[in-house]
Amino acid sequence: MAGEPQADCLFCKIVAGEVPATIVKDTETIVAFRDINPQAPTHILVIPKAHYADAASLASAAPQLAADLLREAGEVAAEEKVDGVGYRIVFNTGSGAGQTVFHAHAHLLGGRGLEWPPG
Repeated sequence: MAGEPQADCLFCKIVAGEVPATIVKDTETIVAFRDINPQAPTHILVIPKAHYADAASLASAAPQLAADLLREAGEVAAEEKVDGVGYRIVFNTGSGAGQTVFHAHAHLLGGRGLEWPPG
């Protein structure tokens, strides 16, 4: 069920403390942790603690939680000191877009030039 932890979800296991991660922020609604395969000097995943399969599902079912996630991503960018030079927030939605963990998450990327269009 949407919002409920899923036993087979890697990110739900990180939220529950069952899988280790390098946590940089933990609030009532989100967890932010360093990506294990960083694509930039700053590459942090910001996830809702509640399970939603992708960004569209999150925004539709829990718009306030989606807003919390974006706000917290901005705060993490400031804490990581990439807010002044620029950063990117990316949501991959669906396997065709590169989503490999089907728990909504934002990639916060910074610390290097980020060309347009992306990949």
